[in-house]
Amino acid sequence: EITGKTLGLIGGSGTIGTCVIDVAIPLGMKILISSRAGRLPPGHKYENHPSVKVVPTDDLFRQSDFVSINCPLNAQTRHSVGEREIRLMKPTAFLINTARGAIIDEAALIRCMKDNVIAGAGLDTQEVEPPPADGPGSEIWSLDNVFLTPHIGWRRLETRQRLVDMTADNIEAYIKGESVNVVN
Repeated sequence: EITGKTLGLIGGSGTIGTCVIDVAIPLGMKILISSRAGRLPPGHKYENHPSVKVVPTDDLFRQSDFVSINCPLNAQTRHSVGEREIRLMKPTAFLINTARGAIIDEAALIRCMKDNVIAGAGLDTQEVEPPPADGPGSEIWSLDNVFLTPHIGWRRLETRQRLVDMTADNIEAYIKGESVNVVN
């Protein structure tokens, strides 16, 4: 049951995060977003929505039933979710990463999952892909509270066609002097 639960979005004001909100709100979820700016961008479709609130990142981890990572991987986000952040989460919470594996410090995640700090983690991407079969990091395969998927959604024909269409649209917009998919 997710109605009334709180979904925290790391990187929730971008295109993917907004699509996640589009699904979560009709399901009756409350949405928390962490944003470097401390607010949603002016004109964002959920800027004044009563179920959507921008909060400091630590509050997002403390208050969310589900934390979904939707931000890009860069120098600021690499290992930005570590043991400290996971230990802020409710023991009943789930951590979901569909973005980039290295955003989570996987060694810290493994330690926390072995200690049952949170209820579970759903990872569509890992720090090293594919995860090692043995040696450091291989423990992730055997944890009952970690669910792994192969991060291959892009391989469907429809997805690749959409990517080609988006690329063509971006080139056309650039030629017209319009900004599309700007990352600040």
